[in-house]
Amino acid sequence: MAEAAHKRLERLRDEIRRHDHAYYVLAKPVISDREYDTLLDELKKLEVQHPELITPDSPTQRVGETPLTGFKHVRHAVPMLSIDNTYDEAQLREFDERVRKGLGGDDYRYIVDPKIDGVAVSLSYEKGQLVIGATRGDGQTGDDITANLRTIRAIPLHLRGDDVPGVLDVRGEVFWPTKAFRKYNEQRVEQGEEPFANPRNATAGTLKQLDARRVAGRGLQFYAHGVGRIEPQTVDTQSELAAMLLQWGVPVSPDRAVVNDIDAVLRVVHEWQTRRFDLPYQTDGLVFKVDSFHQRELLGYTSRYPRWCIAYKFEAEQGESRVLNVDFQVGKLGTITPRAIMEPVLLAGTTVRHASLHNFDQVARLDVRIGDTVIVEKAGEIIPQVVRVVLEKRPPKAEPIVPPKKCPVCAGHVIKDEGGVYIRCINPSCPAQLKERLTYFCGRGQMDIEGAGEVVAGQLIDAGLVHDYADIYRLHERRSEVEKLVSEQERESKGEKKIIRVEFGQTRTDKLLAGIEASKARPLSRLLAGLNIRHVGASTAELLAEHFGNMDGLRDATEEQLLEVEGVGPELAKSVRQFFTDSAWKDVLDRLAKAGVNMKQPRTAVAADGPLAGKTVVVTGTLSRLSRSEVQALIKKLGGKAAGSVSKKTDYVVYGEDAGSKLDKARELGIETLDEQAFLKLVGA
Repeated sequence: MAEAAHKRLERLRDEIRRHDHAYYVLAKPVISDREYDTLLDELKKLEVQHPELITPDSPTQRVGETPLTGFKHVRHAVPMLSIDNTYDEAQLREFDERVRKGLGGDDYRYIVDPKIDGVAVSLSYEKGQLVIGATRGDGQTGDDITANLRTIRAIPLHLRGDDVPGVLDVRGEVFWPTKAFRKYNEQRVEQGEEPFANPRNATAGTLKQLDARRVAGRGLQFYAHGVGRIEPQTVDTQSELAAMLLQWGVPVSPDRAVVNDIDAVLRVVHEWQTRRFDLPYQTDGLVFKVDSFHQRELLGYTSRYPRWCIAYKFEAEQGESRVLNVDFQVGKLGTITPRAIMEPVLLAGTTVRHASLHNFDQVARLDVRIGDTVIVEKAGEIIPQVVRVVLEKRPPKAEPIVPPKKCPVCAGHVIKDEGGVYIRCINPSCPAQLKERLTYFCGRGQMDIEGAGEVVAGQLIDAGLVHDYADIYRLHERRSEVEKLVSEQERESKGEKKIIRVEFGQTRTDKLLAGIEASKARPLSRLLAGLNIRHVGASTAELLAEHFGNMDGLRDATEEQLLEVEGVGPELAKSVRQFFTDSAWKDVLDRLAKAGVNMKQPRTAVAADGPLAGKTVVVTGTLSRLSRSEVQALIKKLGGKAAGSVSKKTDYVVYGEDAGSKLDKARELGIETLDEQAFLKLVGA
């Protein structure tokens, strides 16, 4: 009986793997979803009956049941290097000229892949079995995200065929296909949660989930674009390798191509300027690699990049439109942002009707007026913005854009920042501000109230259930009203779009109230971060909470006492003092305390003799291995102070990519600067 079950299990696993390959790699499914699910259900039942026959590479073992406590670090056997890039066709010709000279005039060709806007990963196979999946990290070391990558059905847990290499490190990109991303965002909106901003950032966040069950079902995809190691290596070119990867069950881009010379390269570039908008995923360029592995070895590397490879990045697409009107949006701190309402224009594959004007100084600098013809582009192919006015097309009656003298939402007083560029509404009861502030207060980095996203915050305010933060903690008293909240949602059925009314309901109310109750235990630093005190971000909130220990001490602090906190300057001290002396905020804080919201900061155990004992450290830029908050927590654990600004008292500045003025100031002051690797070496991590 066991032998028969074993044979049936193996047949089912092989059949399911074939169907996974047909669907995810070849994009040619041969059975329906229902038939596939029937096979998978039979396999699950057999494995329940015979648990001793379950194997790690079984299709049922993609999703683990136990969340991780953190990610281990993995050192790549072969570094995952960055690629040099250009926006200029002339520089592509210069690159080709360097390749031609480096190969002494020998014939060569390029393989072209779309540069998918996703997350780079490495998949390590031994004897055909997936053993480790890791992020790129800093190129030398990444995070072990094997559990999450196993949930992506496009990634084979076991390679197909009898000729698989003994060792294979596949390099590629995990991405969120546009259709699946939009569908998932629609589900989030229906559940009252904020939609994700873009597929790339959402993919990165998904792959950093500690619970693989939250990754499964999101519809992530994977395409390979190369290898790190392959032993034995039986092919001579990247194009041959792509064919072998497909044969082994590893998906590669169906849009790859091989071209013979630079003229063909430029023809591909021109073709893709429009073709990219029809793809089922986002791409921001094309990658050109010399096809021959032997010729790659001859060309070698610079200190930063391979000499045999370059990425051509697409410029942000621009379009011409006409400004029909301007509206004013009010943010959580009362900032009033002008936004152009325009004639529809097609940009990066989407129809754009609005574009940001940022602030009124920008409006004056551009001299943009209602009726003007303007040039619009998508910043990072995401946010449309006006970049130039076509003055020669200005109509005689073009109207200047006049900054509002009252808040466009609540008609409250507005002021311009002293020495700044922003105009703000200063009415703390402004509904527009309240919606933004409430959404932020409930956000993951602040009070982390599950189920209270932007849509729900708006519903609660519009229904008159919430007027300030403290009202959130009385919603259990008005449960029946919460359950009856109604939102209008657009649904598509048989090609027609309809607006339907959806009630909040019992299940979502339970989830919201449970999230509110759980948030009461957050540390004081999270509460301070959520209160939207001007100039107080997460790191400053933690510094204040750590210094004073409780809300009472902070509320009573004078400006002089606030200035004693490392990283707090006069402007910040003044802002904090103004907040805590405002009678409206005093009442809110009293009611939050009465509702049982935690008002204390747990003391962090620090090492008195740690490598950073008594040192003040500032972190700036984007780090690859650790998040900003993880570095700051490590600094404190090792006896140091994590400051938010650079001064003469600063001992170290730890910097990552896109480090800006803080790094410049550190160098001006002669303060020691450390990149991430040097910092980790210093602390022994």
